[in-house]
Amino acid sequence: MTSAEPLPKYRFVVTLDPGDAYLPPAQAVLLPLVAAGAFQEITGLGAQLEVTSYAEGGRNDTTHQLPVRHKWNPITLKRGVVRDPGLWSWYQAGLADSLGARRDGAVILLGPDGSPGAAWAFHGGLASKWSGPDLHAEQNAVAIESLEIAHEGLTKVLGS
Repeated sequence: MTSAEPLPKYRFVVTLDPGDAYLPPAQAVLLPLVAAGAFQEITGLGAQLEVTSYAEGGRNDTTHQLPVRHKWNPITLKRGVVRDPGLWSWYQAGLADSLGARRDGAVILLGPDGSPGAAWAFHGGLASKWSGPDLHAEQNAVAIESLEIAHEGLTKVLGS
């Protein structure tokens, strides 16, 4: 595969690191490890620059666009409900101690041969929103839960 070929969007892996980078060592050993998960869908890999318009006096042909601040989109992970309480435990930990609930992680997009093609690492992630499944007795579908991660930045670590 050449680098000019686009990667398929259906093969990806998510990794979630333990929160020990954000705690003293004595407290870090008490935290459960939140491992990689098999997810059905990931959304929110992105960011935007907030701008403000400034109309300069005497210039009627343009309005200046000035940068204000940069904002990272929350990353949303969706997967079938499983009996492992890992994602729920992470969310619940953030309700009591946001410092201990921070995790770094990565989203890795795989090529057709299964090798990593592109990857984005997020930093200082907090499980900010958990949503349980919509239940319908008339539908034969997998129950889906979602977890939204607010984070402090993305870094593209693999790919062009």
